[in-house]
Amino acid sequence: MAEQLHPRQDEIRPPREGFAIGLPDLALVAGLLAFFGAIAFNVYSNMVAAGIRPGFGFLWQQAGFDLSETLIPYDAGDTYLRAIAAGVANTLVVAAASLMIACLVGLFAGLVSVSPSRAARLLALGYVELFRNLPKILVLLVIFVVAVNGLPAIRQAFQAGPLLISNRAIYLPILVDDPLNRWWLALSILLTVPAIWLWVLYAAGRHARTGRRGPVLSVSLALAAFIPFAAAYALDAPLGLSWPRLEGFAMRGGVSFSTQFCTVALALGLYHGAQIAEVIRGGIEAIPRGQIEAAAALGLSGGQRTRLIVVPQVLRAVVPPLNNQFVNLLKNTSIAIAVGYSDLMSVAGTSINQTFRPLELMVVTMAIYLAMCLALTGIVNNWSSRLRKREGR
Repeated sequence: MAEQLHPRQDEIRPPREGFAIGLPDLALVAGLLAFFGAIAFNVYSNMVAAGIRPGFGFLWQQAGFDLSETLIPYDAGDTYLRAIAAGVANTLVVAAASLMIACLVGLFAGLVSVSPSRAARLLALGYVELFRNLPKILVLLVIFVVAVNGLPAIRQAFQAGPLLISNRAIYLPILVDDPLNRWWLALSILLTVPAIWLWVLYAAGRHARTGRRGPVLSVSLALAAFIPFAAAYALDAPLGLSWPRLEGFAMRGGVSFSTQFCTVALALGLYHGAQIAEVIRGGIEAIPRGQIEAAAALGLSGGQRTRLIVVPQVLRAVVPPLNNQFVNLLKNTSIAIAVGYSDLMSVAGTSINQTFRPLELMVVTMAIYLAMCLALTGIVNNWSSRLRKREGR
């Protein structure tokens, strides 16, 4: 009886590590596969009965439609596959611009929302509550209508520094289209970014060993100025600027950012900036008050307390919830179709109308969005893991 109540030590086995898959799990997976397989077979059979042969061969056919703007070379004679690639590029660039605006606005509003000034806190609260309680597409349409009707026409475009602003686009000067300039730009980026990265790593290691902070920002700025200058001297690049100028009813030269692009980036930046501000505020309030008071007792200024005490700890706490906001922002770029911006959803919709291939194009569109969101999630999760490892958690 005692042996039954108290098994021997050699009979006690530690639990197995990893995933244990049992018969109920296999049965569930088999049931799901059978269910979706039946749906796919039913859809395929109905399409064949209607004289539609499912497939993706149409992607290599001529698209026959233009896009309002593209980052990669494209015209109506290219294939549907290239049109989709152009739509993906437009989606990624407007998502990147929106993300930058949202992070900057959200960080600023989050810091203001916990400032000592009551008026500043009320302004931050008003901004957050306004954009959190409005549909994002309504925000986009309001900004677009204001831009189209409030900004001057192209012939009356006004200048603000190097910018020319009209209700058609915002125009900026750009490097003259010269092969040496392109080589200079590529070489400058390839040399400057690793040089600054290596210096930051060296300064961080030196600080960890000796406790002394090196001049990270000043040296980084010096590298960012010296390396492109040295590359231009070595390549003898002209580095001339092409300035936008009015010719007839259009601007020539420079580079333009369409009203559609600017309004989508601004609308999503402001909308998600409000969400990010609340995440930042929650992270700041989670920091023990004693740490900030101790920093003030040591003589640190308000800016130093924010930069050295608050922001590093807030980053570790808010990166996981920020991941959701970043992914939501990427998916919400699909509202750009409402103002005529040629993003992935716009290209997919036009392609469906021309090819009558809704199922295949929806599958392609979903797969692209899924891949982009998973890639973004993986990058942010990796960043969060590195922050936590650095913290020792």
